[in-house]
Amino acid sequence: MNTKTDAASSDNRLDIPKWIIAVLFAGAGLVGFYYLEEQYSQLIRVITLLAGVGFAIFVASRTEKGRAILQFARESHLEVRKVVWPTRQETLQMTGLVILMVVVLAIVIWFLDSILLWIVRLLTETT
Repeated sequence: MNTKTDAASSDNRLDIPKWIIAVLFAGAGLVGFYYLEEQYSQLIRVITLLAGVGFAIFVASRTEKGRAILQFARESHLEVRKVVWPTRQETLQMTGLVILMVVVLAIVIWFLDSILLWIVRLLTETT
């Protein structure tokens, strides 16, 4: 029972250096992208940036929080696959209904505004 606690605490102690290394990799990719601006083509610069960010993601995924984020992403992907998406006809019908309701509400608000304006003019009119 203590071995699990000891192993977890040693993993937690290694997480901070891993995060620092991940930030350094991402920073190195960013610095490389801007440092190589005049010497190399855009493709080489983008590859440098992507490599830095890729290594940073790889190192970060080896931390406890990184594993939790990857697990969350996997579970989210499974949930998205379970969603029943509306058909094209249902989407068009619902979009039309929303547009119709917006127009009706705009007309009602315009009508109420006109009535209130008429009442204010009657009350503030000096003869």
